[in-house]
Amino acid sequence: MITKLFAWWFRLKGWKVGETIPPDVRKAVVLAAPHTSNWDFVFALATFRILKLKVNYLAKKELFKFPLKYLLKGTGGIPVVRSRSQNLVDSMINMFRENDNLYLLAAAEGTRKKVTKWKSGFYHVALGAGVPVMLGYLDYRNKVAGFGPVIHLSGDKEKDMAVIREFYRHIEGRNPEKFDPEAVRID
Repeated sequence: MITKLFAWWFRLKGWKVGETIPPDVRKAVVLAAPHTSNWDFVFALATFRILKLKVNYLAKKELFKFPLKYLLKGTGGIPVVRSRSQNLVDSMINMFRENDNLYLLAAAEGTRKKVTKWKSGFYHVALGAGVPVMLGYLDYRNKVAGFGPVIHLSGDKEKDMAVIREFYRHIEGRNPEKFDPEAVRID
């Protein structure tokens, strides 16, 4: 129900859906970038709602308290305890193995603040599960949400991240000063 409201707001604000996920891609780690505002959550979920696609995403466990808990769980949220190791990558890989259809939305920046590098979990999950990475975007300059190319990771982090970096270089977040394309790298 709440995502129906998000979709209404998306359209009211003049947003459009651009490229979509190809129908033959039924499992993917979907990057959500640039991530510079809380509005990204609303517009990303609206995009999935409009496209009639189910999505899951990770969020810090502290957010899963009344009343926000019901919104997050109802929209595909998966609580994560960030203060201790949980073998999260292995859990997500198993989740892909157990599901025929799964889009896992990942904000690789890990925050809405400007970062110097991305978190690498999305990369390890996609590589370990043998699923592609979809380059999800919210282009605030043009008010377009969509998906870039399907990336089948090679295992060469520098090469793969260069492709991803080049794609996001031309996408403008809500707060462009909080996104540095040169930070699209992992260790």
